[in-house]
Amino acid sequence: MPQHTPPQHYLVAHIDGGARGNPGPSGYGVVIQDQSGKKVAALSDYLGHQTNNFAEYQGLIAALEYVVKHSHKALKVVSDSELMVRQIKGIYKVKNAALQDLHARAKELIAHLDWFSIGHVLRGHNQEADRLANEAMDKGTGRRPENVGAGVPARAAVVKTQEFNGIVRDGKIELLDGQLPEGSRVQVRVKP
Repeated sequence: MPQHTPPQHYLVAHIDGGARGNPGPSGYGVVIQDQSGKKVAALSDYLGHQTNNFAEYQGLIAALEYVVKHSHKALKVVSDSELMVRQIKGIYKVKNAALQDLHARAKELIAHLDWFSIGHVLRGHNQEADRLANEAMDKGTGRRPENVGAGVPARAAVVKTQEFNGIVRDGKIELLDGQLPEGSRVQVRVKP
């Protein structure tokens, strides 16, 4: 169990997750800094069709996995998700079944640390993580970031397509090569 007294050296992770439509296209952004404010890492990912709370937890897990993988032992997390912060602190129960596994994974990773702290801030104090989460959602949905090319007429986004091989079994398509991200849009072309 992590100690309560802050150590001399620790990292700070600003995390944010979001979903457009909630549920909808989702992603997270994480900015990890040392105590002086120097950026150590920036993490983000598109998560497909999920809720904002799912995305917030994925951001927390990404930060924790980074810290554990790089052998750091102390982490302070800053998040604008009051729900997640209170659930991690044990103030709120995790009632949503989809979040229970994510909560358990986060707690498992926290147990690897000597010191852990998590706190809530208003969205305005988490801007870079918020920007990364929005960029992940933009990238995942093929949408151009809103602040790019201001004043220039928007062109249609080019969406990258991928091909996967699969076979139909019991009325369901089973992929033979690769895995689709959750929430992917697909178009099926049947070959004899």
